[in-house]
Amino acid sequence: MTDTPLRQIPFRDAEGRERTLDDYGSGPVLVVNVASKCGLTPQYEQLEELQRTYGDRGFSVIGFPCNQFLGQEPGSMEQILEFCSTTYGVTFPVNDKVKVNGRNAADLYRALKQTPDGDGKSGRVEWNFEKFLVAPDGSVQRFRPKQRPDDPEIVAAIEKALEG
Repeated sequence: MTDTPLRQIPFRDAEGRERTLDDYGSGPVLVVNVASKCGLTPQYEQLEELQRTYGDRGFSVIGFPCNQFLGQEPGSMEQILEFCSTTYGVTFPVNDKVKVNGRNAADLYRALKQTPDGDGKSGRVEWNFEKFLVAPDGSVQRFRPKQRPDDPEIVAAIEKALEG
């Protein structure tokens, strides 16, 4: 594991450039592993609504396509970006595909997975659309895939992180 602060762990954006969470501003970010062919894919709609509601206050949703769950994100980056923009009007950043579990998991996800969820369980990402709210101070809250982005608990956590 690296000693690099969470918000400064590098990853690649959709164009292959190296980025960090701090590159998307100093506000809170909601990191989500996304997929185009999943039963939870309609969560893109609520993620985009969060982006539109809170984006002007420094908040950002940041998507990471992942094909580790039953091959539900098989497309190229071009296909993924096209799907996101035409189907859900996504304006938040969608970065390069990553692995979230296993030996080849992205460094950012290796760090995020250490965070326990509301039930105290950390470790593997369960499925597509697992959400990690990273506050400006680097603290993290974890929300499991079936918890919708517009769930009052997630909205309250975003609002608290924006105030903090």
